[in-house]
Amino acid sequence: MRLTFTVHRFNPEIDGHGLEADYRIEVSRGMTVLDGLIQIKNQEDGSLAFRYSCRSAICGSCAMEINGAEKLACRTSVRKELERHGRIEIGPLKNLPVIKDLVVDMSPFWTKVGDVTPWLATSPATDVPASTQMTLLPGSYQFHNVDACIMCGACVAACTSHEVSPGFLGPAALAKADRFMADPRESEAAKRTRLIELEKPNGIWDCTRCNYCVEVCPKDVKPMEAIIRLRRAAIRTGLVSTGGARHVTGFAELIEQEGRLNETRMPLKVIGFDVRSAWRVFPLALKMLVKGKLPNPFGGAIPGISHVRSIFATFRSRLTPHA
Repeated sequence: MRLTFTVHRFNPEIDGHGLEADYRIEVSRGMTVLDGLIQIKNQEDGSLAFRYSCRSAICGSCAMEINGAEKLACRTSVRKELERHGRIEIGPLKNLPVIKDLVVDMSPFWTKVGDVTPWLATSPATDVPASTQMTLLPGSYQFHNVDACIMCGACVAACTSHEVSPGFLGPAALAKADRFMADPRESEAAKRTRLIELEKPNGIWDCTRCNYCVEVCPKDVKPMEAIIRLRRAAIRTGLVSTGGARHVTGFAELIEQEGRLNETRMPLKVIGFDVRSAWRVFPLALKMLVKGKLPNPFGGAIPGISHVRSIFATFRSRLTPHA
């Protein structure tokens, strides 16, 4: 069967912007998108540029956009794509500079991975034999599969926060940071230092929890869940001065106090006594008041609030270490 592959082409030496090129090739049973691209390069157009190496979904080199989603070309079935979308359209990963055709510059990606200090930030204990100083004992850690990341960049290409804020560290780098937060060989002081850096602008609180990184990850790393774990760790450590942390703690406080979210008090929980920030949200508050959408700030607790508060009490008791 012959099938058309539509490939986004871009040559910075001759093109001001990209263009779409159609290649009609013979496809066979079990063919992957990568197989098709290799056939195009060998038989149709030797100038086509793309990356690949292992062909086994291990190296992550062949990550690209296939029919609008970030995927590894080596594990993407042509037949399944055709059945699902009725076409094969291929482009480079988004949110990364394009070098040529399907090849993107991964330098910004690796720079951000380096920014999270992707190594153990601690010194081996002097009272432990050298042969066992860096040994992980079974059951002493849980990496939640973040160590399975192959650094393909698919999550960064799918990230909506990165799209509007290129400075955002991104899902892959933050998942890598979570891996070291879970490592028992790193000291608590070093972990706190990590969290102080990660809670800064472009860090853990800039994720919008769109879940796209989880959807496209070929190794089921679940980067968004790693970011949530980092947020929880920051709050447990007492790092609650950022707007994101205040939103989480303020939300919980209001539910415990009233049994429901009070949208009148919630902005004040986030911005505190910052007059300039309060002035910026005032027009929205005025519109809500006119539309009858502004709850009574002194409305009080709902009936049965004791049951809600008992949930919080039970949760705290489980977090408190017993003698």
